[in-house]
Amino acid sequence: MEGETFLWLIRHAPVDGVKGAIHANDAPADLGDRGRLEALRRCLPRGAASYASPARRTVETARALGLEPELLPEFGEQDFGDWTGRRHDELGADGGEAYARFWSDPARGRPPGGESFEEQVARVRQGLARISIGSATLVVHSGTIRAVLCIALDLTPQAALRFVIDPLSLTRIDRLATGWRVVSVNQRMA
Repeated sequence: MEGETFLWLIRHAPVDGVKGAIHANDAPADLGDRGRLEALRRCLPRGAASYASPARRTVETARALGLEPELLPEFGEQDFGDWTGRRHDELGADGGEAYARFWSDPARGRPPGGESFEEQVARVRQGLARISIGSATLVVHSGTIRAVLCIALDLTPQAALRFVIDPLSLTRIDRLATGWRVVSVNQRMA
């Protein structure tokens, strides 16, 4: 794709649900921190194209930011399959060998009925190919942002999993004619 693309990647608001759980796509966002939402909204470019994962929490966050995003399934969070809806501590206690094996290699490990982070990176790469030149906001998940960083920095998927991506944080990445440029990662607005 010719031209330059300037990406504002926003991780959705915290999930309004059980802490430590692997949340399903219908998990709602906790939009109670109006101050942070407003500070984040002020940082976003006016008139930019807007995209989001089709998950409820990303759509609700986007709308709270005044955006009406196009929903792209390629930007969904990693699919944790049979583990979706369960708590990590519960899985650690009785998830058996599959859960332990997954965490020994989380980039390549695949939850039962789910996908690996490597597979998510490939899917996110397809989504990025659909983004037009110019400025764009993407309201997505922490795994999606890590996948974009993996692509932009030409990292191994294992290395990309080291990034911390907090709820309602901003990551700025540009796709230039000469390659990728990372402007900021996990920027928290006060």
